[in-house]
Amino acid sequence: MTLTAPQALNLWRVALVESLRRGGPDLTARQIAVLLTVYLTAPPHTVRGLATGLKVSKAAISRSLDRLGQLELVRRKVDETDRRSVLVQRTVRGSVFLSDFADLVISAERDASGEQAPPV
Repeated sequence: MTLTAPQALNLWRVALVESLRRGGPDLTARQIAVLLTVYLTAPPHTVRGLATGLKVSKAAISRSLDRLGQLELVRRKVDETDRRSVLVQRTVRGSVFLSDFADLVISAERDASGEQAPPV
């Protein structure tokens, strides 16, 4: 299925609203971008690497990681091979959150296309 821009944005909106209704974290666009980058691109991830990849300052990444860390969606760890570097790692809670959010997007798409959800 090919989506138009308004359809794609509406799927994101529907999934986001449902996530918030279910008590999911209220994340900024930057926090979501950092979270998705950590989970959807190959590790290792560093503050410097995330800042370069997302074209934002290291301070902006650090602020996002502070919030994501508070929510236990990612964790920071000093790189044992280069103690000047901080690694950003995935967590079980972050994996579950993104898996659940992906399910919400899929559900929104099914609802929009009129498909029945498969039996559980």
